[in-house]
Amino acid sequence: MITYLVAFLVALMVGLVLTLVVRNRALAWGWLDQANSSRKVHVRPIPRLGGIGIVGGFFAPLCALFLVDSVVGQHFRTQTALVWGLFGGGLVVVALGLYDDLRGAGAKLKFGVQLLVALGLYALDFRIEQIANPFGPSLPLGWLGLPFTVLWVVGVINAINLIDGLDGLAGGVAFFGVGTNFILALSRGDVLLCLLMVALAGAILGFLFFNFNPASIFMGDTGSMFLGFVLAAVSLKTCAKSGTTVAMLVPVMALGLPIMDTLLAMVRRTMLGRPMFSADKEHIHHRMMSRLVLSHRAAVLVLYGLCALFTLTALGLHWANTAQSAMLLTGMGVVVAVLMRKLGYLDLRRASGVSEVRRKNIRLRSLVKDVTEAVRSASQVKDLWAAVRPLAEALDASRLMLRFERQRGSNREGLTFETQRPAGSALPLEVRLEVKGGDEVLGFLFISWGDGRSEINRDEELTLELVADALGDRAAKLMAQAEADPRRVVALRR
Repeated sequence: MITYLVAFLVALMVGLVLTLVVRNRALAWGWLDQANSSRKVHVRPIPRLGGIGIVGGFFAPLCALFLVDSVVGQHFRTQTALVWGLFGGGLVVVALGLYDDLRGAGAKLKFGVQLLVALGLYALDFRIEQIANPFGPSLPLGWLGLPFTVLWVVGVINAINLIDGLDGLAGGVAFFGVGTNFILALSRGDVLLCLLMVALAGAILGFLFFNFNPASIFMGDTGSMFLGFVLAAVSLKTCAKSGTTVAMLVPVMALGLPIMDTLLAMVRRTMLGRPMFSADKEHIHHRMMSRLVLSHRAAVLVLYGLCALFTLTALGLHWANTAQSAMLLTGMGVVVAVLMRKLGYLDLRRASGVSEVRRKNIRLRSLVKDVTEAVRSASQVKDLWAAVRPLAEALDASRLMLRFERQRGSNREGLTFETQRPAGSALPLEVRLEVKGGDEVLGFLFISWGDGRSEINRDEELTLELVADALGDRAAKLMAQAEADPRRVVALRR
């Protein structure tokens, strides 16, 4: 136990110090998560990249095992597959997360890298080889073990990433998953897996000191994807060494909250015709705050309690017999059903409008595709306006304006395009989105409605965000061309 305590304290101190350093550097260098979307809960820019503290805290005591001449260190060095899986796969995931936090990575790149990491883990014997059946013998998977393993690794990585929506939530959820794996490894006397879990627990607590509400730093994709990766990999090893018939149900239950939230998001977006990787404000933690009228901190604490219940159920399944397992799963199913009803996920009164919302969203996706393609093919700044002008009619807006601005010495030059439509006479709802090329604000896209609405529909907001992003990318290139050859692009006028 002394070894575990030392590893925990080393990870805790490294996580604390590294997170503090990263927070201060992020503030100085402007690496901030901007509060520029209605789906975001924070109201001011917050430093990101706090996941670096988690990564450093986790690897610090493990790297020390290579340097310390001890029985544990020697045993760790002989586990080449485990070391390559965690260090190699972990560093690849961290590199992907850093790139996404700093530059932005598309869904295809993220899933491509995650798929390669999952295949690498499978090759190193991190595998799902059977499906648990609490009511009978386990079902061997054979060659199906590969897709199940890949689905598990990629799924858990993205589940932790999706649950990272409130201060301290993703870290706390991961901590409960770590606790489950630690107890199971400790019950079998698996020293290495115990060390891995106490190191990750210390790193998480060091980060949560700065991340619990009100947070002064976020973990970013660097932290959330890394936590998901380690939990997925260690869970595979934990189940592979388990002799119970519910082996794979244990980690599924231990990570019940993020897995449930991910499945709900997939079903919701499929039924409503939204892009699978679009962001929304309908996650469990969002509905906790809106439907149950909970504060930010209260919602996180309630979800911690739910995670604790999932953890106890997972541990109960590990030691329960068939009848007891059935009772545990039934009881947890009742709890989940009541929660889903309270949060409005089972509200049948909204079902009648789903088909209409789906048709509308499919039209919006087609609109976004046409507009963004036209934006990307624009050869002059004025062509950008021609590309986005159809938005006014498609969104039934009363006014649409696109403005570009550049600083020229002491003067600020601008070019404005505008159209107005007879679309209602109520007090207008106005939305303004920045058009950014990298970190530079090039102008803004302004749209208003006079039909009496009090807030913008999330699907319409997503449409405008995607268009604004495309405008920023193309406008930055056109303006760069204008600097090199002013004859090629319409000059901005004051």
